[in-house]
Amino acid sequence: MTSQLPELSGKVALVTGASRGIGYGVAEALVARGDRVCITGRNEEALKEAVETLGADRVIGVAGKAHDEAHQAVAVERTMEAFGRVDHLVNNAGTNPVFGPIADLDLNVARKVFETNVVSALGFAQRTWHAWQKDNGGTIVNIASVAGLSPSPFIGAYGVSKAAMINLTVQLAHEFAPGVRVNAIAPAVVKTKFAQALYEGREEEAAAAYPLKRLGVPSDIGGAAAFLTSEQSAWITGQTLVVDGGIYLNAGVA
Repeated sequence: MTSQLPELSGKVALVTGASRGIGYGVAEALVARGDRVCITGRNEEALKEAVETLGADRVIGVAGKAHDEAHQAVAVERTMEAFGRVDHLVNNAGTNPVFGPIADLDLNVARKVFETNVVSALGFAQRTWHAWQKDNGGTIVNIASVAGLSPSPFIGAYGVSKAAMINLTVQLAHEFAPGVRVNAIAPAVVKTKFAQALYEGREEEAAAAYPLKRLGVPSDIGGAAAFLTSEQSAWITGQTLVVDGGIYLNAGVA
């Protein structure tokens, strides 16, 4: 990929949870248009591999857990040190460690889900705001989920956390305007290791329910994130873009 990189755009992005899956797809799309990018992830080796594949001359990696405030601080500081700015923040890091009825959910697990999926997004937003965006503008994109828009059986805590993330998007969009635009993306099932349990061994059956007859892939979300962090979306803020292969068209259909 490094031999085909375009000229630098002059913009810099920080993408959390980007060593693989949706986060990697987002980072790949931003690098492809000329942005320099800092990616984060828990696994240092996976992060190093992602940096090398994306292009170590334009990408840096900072390993750590998204909910760790010290990690948040280091990630923003390293981005500023390496690139001098942080125009775009994409909050992608997330977790869903439990599958089952919310009535029986261990509340400590619920706290972990919210710490990683919601509180960490707020923490990164606060830090990028104070480090760069407050005085210079920019964009934030929160990766939510269609699970946050309707009941999500057996992944209820995840769905509630993503609903909170959608509302966080609205709150930040209102408070950070006019200099910073804040939007969310709500994907349906995307073919990643994170979502593997939802389609593994029955992908054709799972995809059949979608009007577009396929599950999502990381580049589908990467393209949406690239749009929402570009001047092409300059009059869009506080919105949640549903990227779902048309699955919501089935709502209410007998």
